[in-house]
Amino acid sequence: MKGYKIFHKILTLFMASQIFAVNAYAYIDVSATTYLIQIGAGVIIAVSTVIGILITKMKKKAKEKLNIEFEKKEIEEEVVVYDLVDEKKK
Repeated sequence: MKGYKIFHKILTLFMASQIFAVNAYAYIDVSATTYLIQIGAGVIIAVSTVIGILITKMKKKAKEKLNIEFEKKEIEEEVVVYDLVDEKKK
């Protein structure tokens, strides 16, 4: 029922915007359209980056507050590399 009310409000707003629309007799050049697409893509990328950073920070703070540690994660030992060529030169 709640979804129906939301759909009804959106439909009403859409219909009202169509009734009161004012015609703009203008020409949008193709090059201007590509700029608009680039601006839109930039905004989407920036917003998604900010949201990703905020989610990461929220997860980190939640783990600190709830004292969640990485007990289930496997910790590997450090890798030691021996270079036999350098030892022979000395």
